[in-house]
Amino acid sequence: MNLEDSQVLQKTRELCQTLLDEPAMRTIRNRIDAFLDDERSRAQYEGLVSKGQELQQKQQSTALTGEEIAEFEQSREALLGNPVARGFLDAQEELHQIQQTLQRYINKTLELGRMPTEEDLHGCSERGCSCGH
Repeated sequence: MNLEDSQVLQKTRELCQTLLDEPAMRTIRNRIDAFLDDERSRAQYEGLVSKGQELQQKQQSTALTGEEIAEFEQSREALLGNPVARGFLDAQEELHQIQQTLQRYINKTLELGRMPTEEDLHGCSERGCSCGH
């Protein structure tokens, strides 16, 4: 199937525009932009990510000290206490949830060959389970 000029691609573009027009999406985007514009918050976030990766690599070869763990936790708490960084982290989680929901609908539609019902998306059926059983 060639999607370039198909109705599927046209409707996908309409969905993308609908997402962009959604007020909640604009709010999410504003929080992400505020974070990207805040050098201190970005540096704080990047430092925590870097330290987390460093500790994870170290943990594979040796045990972490209580001091290292406490220092990381203190940095993590400081990041979570930063409203700009916290807004960014919350926005990332909200985007992830939106992506998961859209993907679940698309996957179920392709799997079932029809529009999925709420039960298809959240319950058990003979074709599989989407509730975690």
